[in-house]
Amino acid sequence: MKPLSVTIIQSDLHWENPKANRLNFSNKIQSITENTDLVILPEMFTTGFSMHAESLAEAPHGETLSWMISEAKKYDLAITGSIIVKENDRFYNRLYFVFPNGEFKQYDKRHAFTLAGEHHTYTAGKKQLFVDYRGWKIFPLICYDLRFPVWARNVAEYDLLLYVANWPVKRIMAWDTLLKARAIENMAYCVGVNRVGLDGNGHEYSGHSAIFDVLGKQISKNGSEKEFVETVSLSKEYLSNQRKKLPFLNDGDLFAIE
Repeated sequence: MKPLSVTIIQSDLHWENPKANRLNFSNKIQSITENTDLVILPEMFTTGFSMHAESLAEAPHGETLSWMISEAKKYDLAITGSIIVKENDRFYNRLYFVFPNGEFKQYDKRHAFTLAGEHHTYTAGKKQLFVDYRGWKIFPLICYDLRFPVWARNVAEYDLLLYVANWPVKRIMAWDTLLKARAIENMAYCVGVNRVGLDGNGHEYSGHSAIFDVLGKQISKNGSEKEFVETVSLSKEYLSNQRKKLPFLNDGDLFAIE
């Protein structure tokens, strides 16, 4: 059972400036010195959390997806993060998971953040995405999805749950607490990648990007509220051993998601 090396990139974002953000993340990916399998970027990493979808949305196979494919092939790694996409006259907060060979999968954010009016601009997704990658089953979600444990419930036997986010500093305690809770209740690694800095609406972000193991212990080391890049190795053997030792998932209630 091979480990999975995951790199989290916590960064400020240039407000509504895809070109500048792609260049920023190109530089940060190039700066990674350790071998890594997966690079995780924040939610709406090309724009910040903007409701100006009409002027910012890309086509489903647009410039940013092409950039992600190029970076993935160049460094032989997978890349994931969400951007604004327009498809069939609807806007989506869409996460792409791009494989090293350039193939990709996508997930549209299920839970629109009504407090910011996201539901008025973006169409909610209806399907979960499970990614099989280098012997790991990965379940990617987006920001506000974190508040809804039923959507993340581990009935699919996934190994790694990840959230990309623009989660503001005023509610950062909830971010810290819920990431740890999702790891514990799902007996899975849980990764959360958030941004830092101020956005164009004056909202402040403090990061707190982190990686938790299956028992809720934080295994990432960088607790900075500034920009950072950190790579952490996840052990499939440790995950399997803990699930055998503590078979809590076997005792969960059965249910169906519509």
